[in-house]
Amino acid sequence: MPTTAPEHSIVEQTLGTVTVHPSVVATVARLTALAIPGVVRLGSSQRYGVGRMLPRSSVGRGVDVSFSDGAITVELHVVAEAQVNLIELGQRLQSEVSRAIRNLIGMEVRAVDVCFQDVDIPLARVS
Repeated sequence: MPTTAPEHSIVEQTLGTVTVHPSVVATVARLTALAIPGVVRLGSSQRYGVGRMLPRSSVGRGVDVSFSDGAITVELHVVAEAQVNLIELGQRLQSEVSRAIRNLIGMEVRAVDVCFQDVDIPLARVS
């Protein structure tokens, strides 16, 4: 992640500016990720239970977003189903989240980093 991140992405045009707040990108990333089979929920955006030391544009709830040089970097914190292949799920998350951001927001995506924080193992039912 970049060490400095502006609060918003700004595109200047002859009619004015178009501003995209990180929360918009995070919402697109969050909803796209949660729709993918194998994703149980998004985890915590904070590593090791404490806040990170690097500045960032973040909106929490499992998604960190930063803007740098006109491109977006997203970090997803994922809890997956126990029986899924995590590498394949991670690659699908990267592909679909990147595509959704490009299609809905129209900006370049530099990276979608996926951090699996846990796997969800359902408790066996007691009969």
